[in-house]
Amino acid sequence: MAMTNLPERRDMRISDAERDQVAAVLREAAGEGRLDFEELDERLTAVYAAKTFGDLEPITRDLPEPAARPAAAQGDRFGGTPGSRTFLGIMSGFQRKGAWVVPEELTAVAFWGGGQLDLREARFETRQVTIRAFAVMGGMEIIVPEDAEVHVNGIGIMGGFDHRASGVGSPGAPKIIITGFAFWGGVGVTRKASDAERRRKLEERQDGQRSIED
Repeated sequence: MAMTNLPERRDMRISDAERDQVAAVLREAAGEGRLDFEELDERLTAVYAAKTFGDLEPITRDLPEPAARPAAAQGDRFGGTPGSRTFLGIMSGFQRKGAWVVPEELTAVAFWGGGQLDLREARFETRQVTIRAFAVMGGMEIIVPEDAEVHVNGIGIMGGFDHRASGVGSPGAPKIIITGFAFWGGVGVTRKASDAERRRKLEERQDGQRSIED
């Protein structure tokens, strides 16, 4: 399927923002079960290697147009007092998940250790938050909400800093900036739906299947 918002001029050069928009379509399709992880990874690689609108078009040709997402309810996601603004895993580990408040500025360090920050069920002190992630001979995983606007600016030095989660978000969703570096280590950033969102999508698929059977 050719995306209807692609310009007619197939040879026109594309911007990073336009690559991010197509990447968001692919992640939505993966969340609905239309793409498996391997296919998603292959297509995301193709998106960020694309140079023109013509390069992007075949990547989503076999996918339906994404449904418009409702604006996020800001009162449900923003505000609160963070318990900590620094997480350290020095020859040990840390994990933060579930209901917690993400501070406007957060620093996380994994040195000969590991850590996980799961933001899917969290509230955000402000609409825009910045996470400074440093992994030195260690590893860190950051899980961001599927509908968030994400900008990953970190670098890897003899290590890896995953930028594939970068992309646009839904209206009213949090904006998450992730920076820092990985040295002989890795920082992984992934988008995942919350348990509630996965249940909602499963119920929608089941309702759609019952409608077809009826």
